[in-house]
Amino acid sequence: MTQPEMNEYRIVLQNKRAELIYESRGRGALTIETTADEMDQTQGAQERDLAIGTVDRDAKLLREVLSALDRIASGTFGICLNCEFDVHRKRLAAVPWAALCIQCQEASDNTIQPWGAASESAMTEAA
Repeated sequence: MTQPEMNEYRIVLQNKRAELIYESRGRGALTIETTADEMDQTQGAQERDLAIGTVDRDAKLLREVLSALDRIASGTFGICLNCEFDVHRKRLAAVPWAALCIQCQEASDNTIQPWGAASESAMTEAA
């Protein structure tokens, strides 16, 4: 990857980092309001869960962006962390913080299990 390309990615990632930090500051603290009305309690719980999910998602994305900036600084940006082949330019254009090539990302996505669910092979090995 050329230095001008690397600089373009650095700028995009720095802008994304600034955006995520700005948005997180604008949210303020999550508050819990008590109310006697059961419907209001249910709605408040749903809104709180949605806000917590948004904060979690943005925090994860910020960590990925910061990691990509670290990879730029160390000269390993654009190299898959798993197989060490180049991450395709189209993938980086779409997801500049991508740490894995598309094949390794798909393999990783296929191995993720929902909370509390064990993989079939792990269950077989345990028996």
